[in-house]
Amino acid sequence: MELLLIRHGIAEGRDATRWPDDQGRPLTGDGAAKFRKESKVIGALVPKVDALLTSELTRALQTAEILHEELGWPAPETRDELAAGTDPKAMAGLLEPLEHAEAVALVGHEPDLSEFASYLLAGDPDAVAIELKKGGVISLGIEGGPTPGEAVLYWAIPPRVLRGS
Repeated sequence: MELLLIRHGIAEGRDATRWPDDQGRPLTGDGAAKFRKESKVIGALVPKVDALLTSELTRALQTAEILHEELGWPAPETRDELAAGTDPKAMAGLLEPLEHAEAVALVGHEPDLSEFASYLLAGDPDAVAIELKKGGVISLGIEGGPTPGEAVLYWAIPPRVLRGS
């Protein structure tokens, strides 16, 4: 399976008055526009995914919806295991029923996605230092189930490269 770990696009700044629990904080207009551009490159690299799973936080869900709209990927499915602060073992559990999929995309948050990548690559969430910028993507190869330390890094692309700027 090719596993894409995609960090949500650029979101509005934290504001406890507008978003008391931070869950509803959306992408900025510019963040959505930039991610639309980035999504086209992601789609050129991975034209089809079997599943598009996302955090239920508004900014991640909006990012996943852009992938659905722009690339024709499946409609996003929200999963609690992609909420901010989730343990990598819980995230790995998401992949177990999808082990025969060719490609799966997860849209979520930092530092969770980079820790999950490290966990899959090296067996330890803190073993590999990874910087995943907003709108960036990491591609991993997984044979069978999500065994810690068994993944292969295919590629990682920051958002500025995806946008060509």
